[in-house]
Amino acid sequence: MDEENTRSLKKTRCSFMRSPCSCLNKGVRRRDIALKIKAVSEKLDEIAKEKAMYGFELYKAADHELPRLSSTSLVDDSSVCGRDDEKKIVVSKLLAESSQEARNVDVISLVGLGGIGKTTLAQLAFNDAEVTAHFEKKIWVCVSEPFDEVRIAKAILEQLEGSTPDLVELQSLLPKVSQSINRKRVLLVLDDVWTENRRQWEQLQPSLTSCARGSKILVTTRKDTVATMMGTNHRIDIETLSDDACRSIFNHVAFLERSEDERERLTVIGNKIADKCKGLPLAAKVLGVDDNNLGEATVETSIGRVRHLSMILSRETSFPSSIHRAKGLRSLLIDSSGDPWLGAALLDVMKQLTCIRSLHLSRSSIKEIPKEVRKLIHLRHLNLEGCRELVSLPETMCDLCNLQSLDVNWCRSLKELPLAIGKLINLRHLCINRSGVAFMPKGIERLTCLRTLDWFIVCGGGENESKAANLRELKNLDHIGRLVIANLQGGDIEDAAEAQLKNKKRLLCLELKFEHNHDDNNLIEVLQPPSDLERLSIWNYGGIVLPNWMMALTRLQELGLDQCKNLKVLSPLVRLPNLESLTLCWLGVRRLDAGFLGIEEVENANINEGEIARVTVFPKLKTLEISRLYKLEEWDGIERRVGEEDATTTSIFIMPQLQKLKMHHCPLLRALPDYVLAAPLQVLEVEHCHNLRKRYGKEEKGTMLILFYFTGVVEANGVVIAIEKKLPSILVDESLNLSLVIWFQNGLLLNHMYFVAVELVLTFEFWFGKVGSKQNNIIDCTRGVRPFGVSLLVSGFDDKGLRQYQVDRSSSYFSWKASAMGENVSNAKTFL
Repeated sequence: MDEENTRSLKKTRCSFMRSPCSCLNKGVRRRDIALKIKAVSEKLDEIAKEKAMYGFELYKAADHELPRLSSTSLVDDSSVCGRDDEKKIVVSKLLAESSQEARNVDVISLVGLGGIGKTTLAQLAFNDAEVTAHFEKKIWVCVSEPFDEVRIAKAILEQLEGSTPDLVELQSLLPKVSQSINRKRVLLVLDDVWTENRRQWEQLQPSLTSCARGSKILVTTRKDTVATMMGTNHRIDIETLSDDACRSIFNHVAFLERSEDERERLTVIGNKIADKCKGLPLAAKVLGVDDNNLGEATVETSIGRVRHLSMILSRETSFPSSIHRAKGLRSLLIDSSGDPWLGAALLDVMKQLTCIRSLHLSRSSIKEIPKEVRKLIHLRHLNLEGCRELVSLPETMCDLCNLQSLDVNWCRSLKELPLAIGKLINLRHLCINRSGVAFMPKGIERLTCLRTLDWFIVCGGGENESKAANLRELKNLDHIGRLVIANLQGGDIEDAAEAQLKNKKRLLCLELKFEHNHDDNNLIEVLQPPSDLERLSIWNYGGIVLPNWMMALTRLQELGLDQCKNLKVLSPLVRLPNLESLTLCWLGVRRLDAGFLGIEEVENANINEGEIARVTVFPKLKTLEISRLYKLEEWDGIERRVGEEDATTTSIFIMPQLQKLKMHHCPLLRALPDYVLAAPLQVLEVEHCHNLRKRYGKEEKGTMLILFYFTGVVEANGVVIAIEKKLPSILVDESLNLSLVIWFQNGLLLNHMYFVAVELVLTFEFWFGKVGSKQNNIIDCTRGVRPFGVSLLVSGFDDKGLRQYQVDRSSSYFSWKASAMGENVSNAKTFL
């Protein structure tokens, strides 16, 4: 279909070109199509004949799940490797006396991943000579799913009595089970238990308590909750095997009937396959069986069946010569930062692997794309991100009528796109950010399917003007969802008006970038976006006021004003009721006053006695970043008591949802307003704000402060920590050269500071330096309750940084280790 679609599209594009042989060409094309249809029909007839020859019948898959494979107690000891230590532990638990006086049966649970060897370990223990001599009766039941109490009871009776009673009711079966094991020392293995339903287990359990003291129930399960539900006395977590053990299992299966010469020749590739097992013995067995016909011919021909391939190439590992055999390859991802032959290899790829739909060459060293790329008529996605040496794209690329995404981000050496890019009429995503592309080619208006255009460069004249598209070519791109327009000072007002951005109903994200603080208020006014816009950024705008249409963006969620240095007065942004994030960077603003908050009119309004005006300013704002406002001196609201009411005042609630405030390089700002101090901040970041340091902190010079407030268990910048209450007042201290400061309620630290983190943002040298010890004190908190939501915890440090250990998410109680930082320190000031 792609072939015919490509031909049809090319024909449509070139319909204005008449050929004297057009009728003949049409007849030839029809004949080619007829021959292809005939070939497909013959192939289907051949398949139908083979179906009848071999007696194949149409099989309809069952709606219910297929039953799991049953297990038995039999095991081949010679095929088991690396479980001697675990076997000794299990056997010792089975032979030990009962751990509780009040119970006759101890439950031992083997818990681990699927395929890790739980059943095998249970089989080894079940057949151990000492275990056999210790128990009067041994019973093996494969439970699996569903948990059928009647079937389990019958299986127990069959192994004890030698026959199965003709009973179907559990009420009749359980007394017989109890009678059969009465006063006998019994080992019952329940293999592969899945149910978490306590009621099902409680129905079966009473019939098993009549056995003699010292009896054991051995359970294998993947789930921790199952082990807990069954009342486990001894839990044994089964770990993965070593790589050597996996290799032994794989080699035992794969090389069983091979000669010594074959074993030596295939050992290297066999070890590589075994290393993929990640310590799972079942995976090693399955791969060993699958590769029982392993050989060079198999390895060489298997690439022909590959559909999706990812390769990592270097100077030592060049492009494989057999890649041309993968005729059906659909996606090819090449990670190559140093292969000098990749460019030549791509030529062969594009000549022979013509079925590729997705080609990823990001961060490779290629300098050009071969002209033969036109042969990849099925190609949908081409990723060239970070190919810094890529100089040009061939015009033949524009014959790829089915191409949907082209990514040349960070291709710094690429100066222009193919001039015929308008022929890529199915293109949906064009990413050219941070590339060297200096202009957009004419014809971009034909890309009417475009959803993403992350960098539309306006050509401001020069040698490329005759080849460059102007702003009016954006008019037909009605499906665009994200648009960045750069070099706007080179645009024409009439062209900008023709772009009709306000009619692009799907446009949600817009960035307008000027250069050199270009002051053209008329130009920015005609670039009015649709009212449904959600994200807006304006860079290097030289006007002194914001455009009039900004206050009409009632659904705007994120707003960024960056390097608009002539902007001295901000419009009342409070008119943007859905604003969640606001960034003000490098503006000429001297004061954030009531006009910025939009409450000036409310305060000046006449209020009747006894009436209270209630106003909420920035009701949804969660993140506020104020950076490099070098002229900012005042931020009004310091004396205001937010939320305070009397008979004749206005009750004003400002930024009630503010969680994160970042203040960078505002040296003249003298104080923060009360509504910021009262906000439920989780993160306050202050850097190079000298007057703020003088007001709230110490006189010593500091570099940076990050202050976290926590309520309960929260996560911020990767740190997860449990704290009972929020700090009641702001504490700012830049005197310390830190990257993180954590304050507790009333300045008190916990008895032990437990850090549970994905990525700790402070350096461990600081903590050790202040505690006065170069080595960490690791303690066991065996009675501790796991904090809710904690999945990783720090258990120690080494020369490279943190060592992290995974802990069980599902258990409520467990024995865990944590860092004992500042164990004998009573408050934050002493600790710091």
